[in-house]
Parts: sequence; C-alpha cells; structure tokens
Amino acid sequence: MAKKIVIVGGVAGGASVAARVRRLDEEAEITMFEKGPNVSFSNCSLPYHLSGMIEDADNIVLMDPDQFKNQYNIDARINSEVIDADPLAKTVSVKNVNTGELTTVEYDELVLSPGAEPVMPSCIKGIDRDNVFSVRNVVDIKKIATYLEVNHVSDVAVIGGGFIGLEVAENLAQTERHISLIEAADHVLATIDNDFAQLVHKTLYDHGVDVVLKDGLAEITADHIVLGSGRTVDAQAVIVAIGVKPETALATKIGCKIGLTGGISVDQHFQTSLPHVYAVGDAIELTHRITREKTRLALAFPAQMEARDAVDHMYGRPVQNRGVIGSQAIHIFDLNVASTGLTETTCRRLGIDYRSVTIIPKDKVGIMPNARPLHMKLVFGYPSGEVLGAQAIGESGVDKQIDIVATMITMHGYVEDLTHLEVCYSPWFSTAKNAVNMAALVAENILNGEYKQVPVTDVRKLVEKDSFIIDAREPDEFAEGHIISAINIPLSQFRRRLDEIPADKPVYVHCLSGQRSYNMVRALNNLGYDNVVNISGSFLELCEYEYFEDQVSGRKPIVTNYRFDLL
Repeated sequence: MAKKIVIVGGVAGGASVAARVRRLDEEAEITMFEKGPNVSFSNCSLPYHLSGMIEDADNIVLMDPDQFKNQYNIDARINSEVIDADPLAKTVSVKNVNTGELTTVEYDELVLSPGAEPVMPSCIKGIDRDNVFSVRNVVDIKKIATYLEVNHVSDVAVIGGGFIGLEVAENLAQTERHISLIEAADHVLATIDNDFAQLVHKTLYDHGVDVVLKDGLAEITADHIVLGSGRTVDAQAVIVAIGVKPETALATKIGCKIGLTGGISVDQHFQTSLPHVYAVGDAIELTHRITREKTRLALAFPAQMEARDAVDHMYGRPVQNRGVIGSQAIHIFDLNVASTGLTETTCRRLGIDYRSVTIIPKDKVGIMPNARPLHMKLVFGYPSGEVLGAQAIGESGVDKQIDIVATMITMHGYVEDLTHLEVCYSPWFSTAKNAVNMAALVAENILNGEYKQVPVTDVRKLVEKDSFIIDAREPDEFAEGHIISAINIPLSQFRRRLDEIPADKPVYVHCLSGQRSYNMVRALNNLGYDNVVNISGSFLELCEYEYFEDQVSGRKPIVTNYRFDLL
C-alpha cells in the first residue's frame, strides 16, 4: 500500500521533503499544502526585486503546482492552510483560504515546515499602518515595490541590520531613494564582531545609507518615524526586518513540544514529540555543534538537509544529525561578508577561553590586476587551539576561506591543521599561502606565546594614554596619514635607531597591514626587548574601524588621514 506523506509548508524545507520522498519512493502519495499562492520560491532573492536586478518578481517563483505534478507527481496545493491535525487518527484539516471550504486528508507521515514569520511588535505605535511592510514572500515584495512606485516614495526606513534588512537597504539604495537603516544594537550583523562590522558600516555610509545605531523604533507616522531617543527620521515607507519567530501555531495546537528557544522541539531524526510527525526548517529548534546550546537557524541549506534527513529516517535510512555551526554570507554593495562558527562576542558570553587573530593579506598576488585587501579573523580555543570560528570581508569571494574553516570546525580541527592545509593556488586566485594558512600561522604563534598583540579596538585608549606607538612604514606612507601620536621608525631603519625605542615601558608597533610590524616585533624580541606589542590589523584595519564612528559622531579622529587600500 502506498505511503501517504503530507507536508505543511513549501519553500526550502517542505519542497525538499517532497522531492526526497519521490526520489526514494515512486509509489508514495505526496501532498504538500501551502497557505500562500506560491509553494516554491527563493526567499533569499526577494530583496533583489526592489533594485530591479530581478525585474519580474514572478521569476522568484521556482516551481508551480503544475510543474510539481508533471515532473514529480507531487500534489502541491496552494492557498490551502492546514488548520488542525489529529495525531491519533492521522488526519489533517485543510481550509481553502479563498473559499473557506474544509477538507480532511489522511497521512502516514506528517511533516511540518511552516517556516518563520517576521516579528512585528504591537507595542510600536503605527506598526499596523499601510505604509509598513515586512519581507517574507513574493506577495510581500510585490506589495513593497508597488507601494513605493505608486506613492512616489523618496524616503524609506529599514528597521533592522540583519541579513534581510541589509539586503533590502542595499537594493533600495540603488533606486535613488534616501534610505535610513535603524539598528538597536551597536552594530549590524550579529554574525560578525563589532570591529569587522565597522567595515560594513563604512560601506553603507559611503553608498549614502544613513545608518543609525543603538536606537530603536518607537513610532511610525505617514511621513516619518520616531526613535526611542526621540530622534525623527523621514520615511514615507517603513520596512520592518528586526527578526523572525518560528511559526508554531499548528504544532502547539496539536500537542508538539516547543523547545527552549520557542522553536518546535525535534530529536536527531527531526521527529517531534508526536509519533509520525516530523518538523524541519525555520520553525524548529536545533543544537549548536560547538556550544551544545539550543538554537535556531533560519537558513536555506540547513532546511534542505533537515528535510533529507527526516525523509531518510522515515524510510529506515541511517541519519547522523550532529548539529549546526551557522555558516553564512552576504553581499553588500561592493563588499562580501562571510562567517562561520563562534564570534568573539559569543565566546565571551559563554565564558569560552579563546584567542583571535586578524590578518589583511591581498586576495591574490599583489602584482595581479585588481588585487584587493582581504580582512580575515580566526577565532580559536585557548590553550587547545581548536578552531571555533572565522569572519572574512573583502571584494573577492571570501566564501572560500570561510568554507575551509567551516569544514575544519565540522571535523573538530585545530589551528595546526590549517597551517599546512594544501589548497589551490594560482596568482589569479590567491596568494601562495592562502589567507587561512596565514591566519593559522599567526594563531600558532599566539598559542606558543611567541609575541604579544593588541587589537585595533584598543588603539584609541592607547593614544589617549599617550602610549609609545611606532609606525613601521616608510616616511612617505607616514606622511600620507598616521596615528596622531605615532613615531615613525620604519622597518628599514629600526636597527640603527634602537636608541629611540624604550625598553622600560610598553611599545606598540603597527604598519599598514601587519607584516612589517610583525617582523619588527619579532626582531626586537630577539634583541632582548620584552616590552614590544604588535597591533593586530595595523593601520588599515584601524582606519576601517575608526572611520564610521568618526563621521557620524563628530569625535576627534586619532589619525591624521585615513587609508583604506593596500596599494
């Protein structure tokens, strides 16, 4: 007798369940219910309709019910909301959202993939106005585009500096509208640390986006918003992207256990607390592979793999669910940002003893055309050296470096596993030692206690304390811009100027990207100086770190001029 599979929700999770079932079982009766008009679409592509990069929003729809039926013999029913289920009778109650008609459908296995819904706090005055939008599906993105065009909107406020908020802001900024991005935290993108987020802030600022940090939304009117601080911002349209919450109404109604994070609780096979009921996608609670904490992860790849594992378990195939680490990437104007694993912020919150290193090599051999800086941070356990996380920012494909580190984390790798890792090399693609090799070599030095370092986040305090700072660059570079209190002692000159370097107080050394300062620190250590400290990230990262806050706050810069390039 054919197995009856009922799936609640489409998109990445539900559609992947349906496709996997069909690959394993040609005889199965597969029915997929989606309460909206589109059962399969690319969520991550939605913002790109706002800039016109995806001209027709209907192209975001990947497959319609007829294609599901003709190609895979899957019964995909749109505008059909599953409003109840009887786990004992193994039936679901389905309402046609257009007609209100109710039907009952039997199942052998039920899969919940309802996704997550945007957070729209009712405490915000005006949140229910018709000029307020969220971004969840194709219908939403069409509504936004139509409203902006019909009402000749010139000012848009995007609330939330996560992935959706940033992508919406970037795409709208390309339409010659004035965009304000409001983020209640001290930096955008919680997936990276504050120092790396400053590079994103600068990019947004340089492209005309008005970034407002550490201030939340309090009220929405027809032509402006009011923030918690009392500040007003012009906005005839408001797009709220402050996060999502798992859609658990049906799961709760039928008796599924809800986890600590508010997501549907599942076991390693993605079974809920009810027999023959599975759950996948943005609505479920997961386990973090490194921290063992319960977490949620609203990303397409995990949803697709959860779908595969759930179906495999239905059909008696072995499943090994070892948790998630959170690997993600985003493109923001001319900048690519990628990260995986734990940030420094997370390590501090959890009390994990860690160290981190930051390097800024070029993304390819320097003499090649368009060689650009690649900022990379490696986070590792101390004293074990276990690889915990990484962040990379640049104009090149930084996903390569992060994918390598993600693989290492998955294999429980250590810093020394990265130092000699053999990866592809050509002057077109990388430096001879890839950025991951370089970061690991520096990390190995830190683990071995071979020299001391401080991050660029400490430099302003060092300047304020009148610390002794050496700029190891050449005089012409120094003249173009430098830390206001720095002494220029180039690497090419320091051996004959040792009398200028004190041995009785801390000495901090930087150059442009860190290579020359590192060599000077090591040489001074070998000459008996035990008071010398390298500034990790050097002048280039310092400029990136300081610039945005200098511009928006009006504070006094600690550099005479900024520099943002290795050339």
